[in-house]
Amino acid sequence: MFTRLRRSRHLRRAKPGDGSALKDLRWWQLLTRTQFFLDPADDAGRTAAYTVDVRHLATELEGGKIAEGARHAPVALYRDGTQLQIANPPVAFAVPGGVIEVATSSYGLRRMHHVADGSREGHALRPHPRSLEGRRDRFGRRHPGADRIIGLLAILILLVGLALMIPQAAELVTSIDVVAERVGTFTSPIQLPAWANTTLIIAGVLAATERALTLRHHWLIDADTTWTGFA
Repeated sequence: MFTRLRRSRHLRRAKPGDGSALKDLRWWQLLTRTQFFLDPADDAGRTAAYTVDVRHLATELEGGKIAEGARHAPVALYRDGTQLQIANPPVAFAVPGGVIEVATSSYGLRRMHHVADGSREGHALRPHPRSLEGRRDRFGRRHPGADRIIGLLAILILLVGLALMIPQAAELVTSIDVVAERVGTFTSPIQLPAWANTTLIIAGVLAATERALTLRHHWLIDADTTWTGFA
């Protein structure tokens, strides 16, 4: 029930595009833009090729339209190279045979999946080979062993960050006078030096970016990044 309601709300976020042609991804846009592809599939009744274009620094739409002075939408869906719809993320685009779900975060993408009709599981769209996600995907296919190690390290770093965040959050909350009067104060048993905190923050950003580049997200593993920036 919750999934259907959320998807219905996200579908309504998609607004008509202007029919403009898709521009190719350039090397200087590596950190600010990405593209993903959904290929035609006869068994799903999908005869056209779809592209999702994401611009991380684009100004959000205003009333479903590109803001004055802005040039691009944060997310745009193209069919055979022609702009079909635009939206603010998170959004779901209806396509023949299912929907494309798009969600972003402060670290990149949280979701870029096609979910077929009648299915609850989705599969990731194919990244542009010149995008950061495409380069990361190519590295993973060429070096599967290193790919698994990097993925496990990212999980470990985020779980350590989460474990450290919980007592620190409890200490912060109980320092509020109203809360302290009712439940008392709590002092975190873990007090790290400044250099250790800085190292963990940098490692956490890299781990979150790794998870975003591989379109991996879990409600617990990525809880720390969810509270600190996921849309």
